[in-house]
Amino acid sequence: MGWLSSSPDDQRSKEIRSGAVAPSRAERARCWEARDGYFACLDKNNITDAIKDEKAAGKACGEQSKVFEKDCAAQWVTYFKKWRVQDIQKRQRIKELEAQGANRLDVQTDFTPRS
Repeated sequence: MGWLSSSPDDQRSKEIRSGAVAPSRAERARCWEARDGYFACLDKNNITDAIKDEKAAGKACGEQSKVFEKDCAAQWVTYFKKWRVQDIQKRQRIKELEAQGANRLDVQTDFTPRS
C-alpha cells in the first residue's frame, strides 16, 4: 500500500463519521468510551461547553478530542457535546430546586400499563 491509499478500517471509520453507514455495536461502544474519556477530561479542566469554549477544550483535551472525533460519527460528536451542556444545566437546576424545598417525583416515561 502506498501512503495515499487507506485501509478498509480507515474507509469504514470515514463512512461512520460521515453518517454513510451505521456503526456496529462494538463501534458504538468504542464511541461511548471515547466520549466518556473526553468528558472526563473536560470535567477535570472545569469546561462545561466544549463548543462555546472550543479553544480551552482543544488546549486542555486535544488528544481526547481527536480520539472522540475519530471514533464517533460527526453528528454524534455535536449531539453529545450539546447533550452534556443540557445535562449539566438540568442537574444544577434540580439541585437548586431541591435546596429550595422542592420534592422529587418519580415519573414513568414509557407507555406500558401500570398494575
